[in-house]
Amino acid sequence: MPVSKPMTPIPRRILIIRRDNIGDLVCTTPLIAALRQRFPKAEIDFLVNSYNAPVVEGHPQVDRVFVYTKAKHAGGTGARLGAYLDRLGLAWALRRRGYDWAILAGRTGVARMLRTARLAGVANIVGFARPDELRGLTHPIALPEQPEHEVAATLRLLAPLDIIDGAPPLSLAPRPIQRERFARQLTQCAGYRPGMPVVAFHVSARKPSQRWPAERVVAMMRTLHEREHCAFLLFWSPGPQDHPQHPGDDEKAAAIIAAAQGLPLLPCPTAELADLIGGLSLADQVVCSDGGAMHLAAGLGKPILCFFGQSDARVWHPWQVPHVVLQPPSHDVSDVDVAMALEGWEKLQGQINPNPKS
Repeated sequence: MPVSKPMTPIPRRILIIRRDNIGDLVCTTPLIAALRQRFPKAEIDFLVNSYNAPVVEGHPQVDRVFVYTKAKHAGGTGARLGAYLDRLGLAWALRRRGYDWAILAGRTGVARMLRTARLAGVANIVGFARPDELRGLTHPIALPEQPEHEVAATLRLLAPLDIIDGAPPLSLAPRPIQRERFARQLTQCAGYRPGMPVVAFHVSARKPSQRWPAERVVAMMRTLHEREHCAFLLFWSPGPQDHPQHPGDDEKAAAIIAAAQGLPLLPCPTAELADLIGGLSLADQVVCSDGGAMHLAAGLGKPILCFFGQSDARVWHPWQVPHVVLQPPSHDVSDVDVAMALEGWEKLQGQINPNPKS
């Protein structure tokens, strides 16, 4: 592997590029904090796609957020062509910023991020090194040889900037208007009383192995309400299950809502990512499967009971928040029964309050 170049003087402008999913981007926020602590006067910009941009928009440690639209997220042929033309304009705007450093924050898609950084004219480019992606990387970083949490792996990219210590928490900046809207709606739910513990359930998951059945969600809600007088927020991805591009969970949510009659429950379909962030910020604790919502909850500092199917909890567990991972030997969340979930809940309460009053 080529030897990395020595670090240049203190950077004035740094561009972080991350092209992939919501959870991956949330797991990059500790990198922002580490950069800001080391270089308080530097301008730190982010390039992200339109789908996950709300994760970093308004973040207090980010100076500018540049957004592009993936062609697959655009509409018809004309919209896709427009997206490509917009990207050319974006490359010019990035070049005008005059970045000293670009950090390609991701273990995959390095070649595409590298092309963007080179179009932007960045002198120093840091990224994970694969045999076919070394050309143009001025500071290649070896991929972790053993499973390592995504946050810790991403922080490896800061070594050429002489940042080798520290592991900050995740961080998000929810918009007050979304949180306040959900708070108002919750107060109007039958059976809700101020001061009730609020538990958020997020029931959508991209992978079939990550989906917990609707009837078990309801059974757990009823038990928590009976034992702890909880109120509930129900989050899901809106839309029909058979939508070809963006399948949703309207049918599953409707079944939960119908079976949960009598509980203080606020349905929260979230077509916009900013709504999901704002709504989750209202919760005291979160129950969900591994995925973007889980990392958003961790970014908001929420204790989490999380179901893991066919994903590696060593790499993707909630970062630096109280959490309990439930992953059955089958790696299929449908094999987690209600008793197992409630046992996990009790373990989570023990983490939150390890010395309860007798």
